[in-house]
Amino acid sequence: MKLSENWLREWVNPELSTEALIEKLTLAGLEVDGVSAVADKFSGVVIGEVKQVSPHPNADKLRLCMVDVAAKEDIAIVCGAANVRVGIKVPVAMVGAVLANNFKIKKAKLRGIPSHGMLCAASELGLAQQSEGLMVLPASAPIGEDIRTYLQLEDHCIDIDLTPNRSDCLSIAGIARELGALVNQDVNIVDTAPIAVTSNKKTSITLAPTAQKACPLYFGRHIENIDMTAETPIAIKEKLRRSGIRSVNPVVDITNYVMIELGQPMHAFDADKIDGDITVRYATPKEKMVLLDGKNIELNDDTVVISDQQSVLAMAGIMGGANSAVSEKTQHIFLESAFFTPSAIAGKARQYGLHTEASHRFERGVDPALASQAMARLTSLLLSVVGGQVAQVHSATVAAYLPEKRLIFLRKNRIKAVLGITISERTVETQLRRLGLEVEVEQDGWQVTVPSFRFDINLEVDLIEELGRLYGYDKLPETRPITRLLTTDLAEKKVSRSDIYAALVNRGYQEAITYSFTDPKLQSYFSTLDSLTLNNPISSGLSVMRTSLWPGLVQALMRNLNRQHNRVRLFEVGRVFFGDVDNIKQQQYVGGVITGTRRPEQWTVEKQPLDFFDLKGDVSALFEVSQSTVKYIADSHCALHPGQSARIEQAGKTIGWLGALHPQLQTELGIEQTVYLFEIKLDALLSKVLPHFSSVSKFPLLRRDLALSVPKSVSFDEVNDCLQTGKSDILKSIELFDVYEGEGVEEGYKSLAVAFYLQDSTQTLTDNQVSDVMQDITTRLEQQLAVRVRE
Repeated sequence: MKLSENWLREWVNPELSTEALIEKLTLAGLEVDGVSAVADKFSGVVIGEVKQVSPHPNADKLRLCMVDVAAKEDIAIVCGAANVRVGIKVPVAMVGAVLANNFKIKKAKLRGIPSHGMLCAASELGLAQQSEGLMVLPASAPIGEDIRTYLQLEDHCIDIDLTPNRSDCLSIAGIARELGALVNQDVNIVDTAPIAVTSNKKTSITLAPTAQKACPLYFGRHIENIDMTAETPIAIKEKLRRSGIRSVNPVVDITNYVMIELGQPMHAFDADKIDGDITVRYATPKEKMVLLDGKNIELNDDTVVISDQQSVLAMAGIMGGANSAVSEKTQHIFLESAFFTPSAIAGKARQYGLHTEASHRFERGVDPALASQAMARLTSLLLSVVGGQVAQVHSATVAAYLPEKRLIFLRKNRIKAVLGITISERTVETQLRRLGLEVEVEQDGWQVTVPSFRFDINLEVDLIEELGRLYGYDKLPETRPITRLLTTDLAEKKVSRSDIYAALVNRGYQEAITYSFTDPKLQSYFSTLDSLTLNNPISSGLSVMRTSLWPGLVQALMRNLNRQHNRVRLFEVGRVFFGDVDNIKQQQYVGGVITGTRRPEQWTVEKQPLDFFDLKGDVSALFEVSQSTVKYIADSHCALHPGQSARIEQAGKTIGWLGALHPQLQTELGIEQTVYLFEIKLDALLSKVLPHFSSVSKFPLLRRDLALSVPKSVSFDEVNDCLQTGKSDILKSIELFDVYEGEGVEEGYKSLAVAFYLQDSTQTLTDNQVSDVMQDITTRLEQQLAVRVRE
């Protein structure tokens, strides 16, 4: 929101310097983003009237002008501007004047003719980026007066960066109301009294049933026989310029002026170009229009439009159409002042690549009570500039869809509890009323009616926040919070999430946080479960809830690979979603992806690519945290390599998967190096097996090795399970330390080298005891799994 400091001070003028004023606004939450002078530094420029223009004797494009500057005699100035003529009043830089960039005006001869100054264009005074010809001033401009005084150029342009919830401050009136409350000063208000009707012109306005919620209030008025040759007053032009709005014509300028002044966007149509009655409706599919900026657009059916009996006249709350635009030939106008709900306008301008002052305000919320006031103010200003006969205001209203007044009870004791200060009851009432709120005093507090322009106040704490802003956040005392410190017992059987995180971080993983929604096509690669589809997704690529952590993790991995990070280890802990809309289920999982080399690159270690067993080691480390026992069972998964995938079982239930990414999927995704993934139910990792005390045997531990000839279809897990069932007490552990396939091994078999560790806690084992155990092992393996000891 850009505004002139002088314009603001017309409404409320506290005894504060510009710097203090800016600080006051910023500390109150209206952050000032920038302050700049409204014109370049210059001096010695006065108002002059051109009395005589004659050709230059030595140059075709130059003119010799005699200019009255309220001196004893008219001064001669040579000028080359195409629009110089007798009778106009212009800025005159006198001899000795200093313009922008320290450009000094001196008496000079131009093609042999003395020139005693310079007639100025707006751009030469820093009042415009560029300009064609001289800056022509109103006929009422006083000759000889300093131009800086006349145009009130000792002013600043203040740029306030408003948060979206403070749409009430998108106007001079709104900022003035805030400032008045901050400095405890009354605010001057402009006259918005109804205007006497002088024309009987009538127009019917219809709100289509489907559009009544989007536009529950619409005012319209005709003004006939206006004079479009009139000039916009220089004061209005300057205020618009300082608000970042260019001058177009008097009708458009004054419409914009009222919008900046009061905050109500309005629109003027050329009444002669309207065919019949006005209708507010939604656009029909593929309906087209040409906007004021000349852009041809095809309207969507969710766009509210203003139309007559033949065509669309405007996109409601965004921009008018070229077919009804006001021009220099316009004689009669139709004025619009309406309330469009924020939800009806939000995002619509961006759909068409637009951003207008009107859409900026309507999508944040405009006070519905402003519509009639702004119509009266606009009418009054237009009559003073372009004249005309005024018809009565015609309206269409659906009260049921207008915002309702909100009542909030503010407790006296709650203010101190939240802010830590005591504010007198009188101060509370005064400050709230200065903000435009209605206050009724009750025994324990105040019943506050929130005005229609404050869309952001809904709760008691919002009122307290307003009091805190006006008091000054910088003045609030620092109060240490006082609370009871309650400790809870940590169950020994529970593993904390931080332990899981630490285990993965210690193995070189980095945490990733990805969206809970994903692309349906990508998801189909990783899960066969039905997905929950979002009604209003951010984009088509994020339209379903994830049923696995893998899609997001793989996308994160791909982003890293595309940026030349070839060694990636990521994990995520998050929810997945499945079921249907009537029975949505959520389950927390921990998932991970790895790719690249086994260790970071260094000159002392040879590069070694990751393999399945590196991933299995990482997963096993997770279960070591909880001392849980799990099984890895070779199985197939739609997203995993058929020969490098395993299902993880715990107590007979599947709790997760691990393996290499399926080669076809890897090719489909354009990944050039092998990727390994795991995913485990988080609950399976959070229950801890408590350790039990056992004494360390003082007798020797013996090791016996066997080379077993095992059918390829039999896994070591099956061998281990066979031996663990009914095993001898002295058989302490079994370890696989070598696998061999090739020469010397029977076809269809593999050789497993297994170490058996034996120990007794009461005596030293004898050869006979060890032999009996080993004989039992070989017998059971041969009988149950057809596993033989290799010769």
